[in-house]
Amino acid sequence: MNGAQAVFYRDYRQRITNKTLVIWDLLAPLAYLLLFGSGFERMMGGTIQLDGQLFGYTDFLVSGVITMVTYSVAMNSSWSFFTDKESGIAQELLTYPITREQILIGKIGFNIVTVLLGSIAVIVVAATLLDASVRWERLPLLAAVTVVSTGGWFFVFSAFAIVLTRMDVFYASTSAAFLISMFFSSMFYPLHDLPRWFQGVSYLNPLTWQSDLSRFALLGIGEQRALTYEAGALVVFCTGCLIFAVRSLNRADG
Repeated sequence: MNGAQAVFYRDYRQRITNKTLVIWDLLAPLAYLLLFGSGFERMMGGTIQLDGQLFGYTDFLVSGVITMVTYSVAMNSSWSFFTDKESGIAQELLTYPITREQILIGKIGFNIVTVLLGSIAVIVVAATLLDASVRWERLPLLAAVTVVSTGGWFFVFSAFAIVLTRMDVFYASTSAAFLISMFFSSMFYPLHDLPRWFQGVSYLNPLTWQSDLSRFALLGIGEQRALTYEAGALVVFCTGCLIFAVRSLNRADG
């Protein structure tokens, strides 16, 4: 068992004993999907037009809920850095013959598995219970977008968890950031009819990049040039987050 595998197994054992986080990671997004999907679908009483095609609101919402899964799992997983710091395990772990990259890769591995399971649950529920449109042949593309996005969010949250000393500050700041970022994004509503300044802010938001790319994978909609920009920006964002996380770990060692 190499270093990354050992960290993966340790995180698995640590997370599987915390039923609250498991329930929140996997079941809370399903509740959002069922409540908002069916509720707004009935309230709107019709369809929305995207790229000249008609879709139900639930069709549009699924990718936003998957984006929510990646964000919440990454945020809830990074709390382990606080418990490790409080118990002294973090400093001990840094003395093991494991590279900083292996620590992060092992931790992100379990997060990716959790996010993919949650995303599969969202898609299955949406398709079977809410009759949402899904292009099943494009799911590998959706998986790729989800994996890359999960890495980015986990790395940036891990870096902040390493740097910050109080868990309440971490959760307050990340939760507030999510609420603001969620509002200025395409997670829950199309942006094309909103004011230009709102669109400008939203298109600088990684949540918008992930939601649009996921929507393209699920429904085949989106403007090619904008999607290319968002894909490149998402890769740059995730790479920068990885570098930030590794440097934060190195400073913690020093």
